[in-house]
Amino acid sequence: MPGSGMRIPVPLPRFVRSPKAYRMSHDVKHTHGPGETEAAGAELARRLGPGDVVLVSGELGSGKTTFVRGACRALGVEGPITSPTFTIGHVLRGSPEVAHLDLYRLGSLAGEDPALLEDYLTPDRVGFVEWPAVAEPELERVAARVLLEHAGGDRRRITVA
Repeated sequence: MPGSGMRIPVPLPRFVRSPKAYRMSHDVKHTHGPGETEAAGAELARRLGPGDVVLVSGELGSGKTTFVRGACRALGVEGPITSPTFTIGHVLRGSPEVAHLDLYRLGSLAGEDPALLEDYLTPDRVGFVEWPAVAEPELERVAARVLLEHAGGDRRRITVA
């Protein structure tokens, strides 16, 4: 009732699996090179904890792995951070451990081991999933959705929701 001070609970949209992800406001950044794209990833990483999963989308070459690299560095990962396109995923030592998946080559999860995602995305790790569309219905604990878009040259538009 308007004016009564009583709040009526509003259900979360179907696509939102975690109230945490829904509460995050949309943040749009414009970067002007790989260093700034990595810095945007590092900024997001500071808000993440064990069990959180980040879905990272964008066209080929839009900077998804660059963004994830910045987040991984902020989480204490040292050494090379490359796209796991041909191996599906990497587990990287950090604080906490980081799972980095790239599902580009998968048309669906139908022919995959049912434990594929569970092996990587554990409650003890922060997970980053590039090309997440094929697995999104199966993913829980989604803390953020990131969209990287080309904006000409090395510039990118990064939306975090």
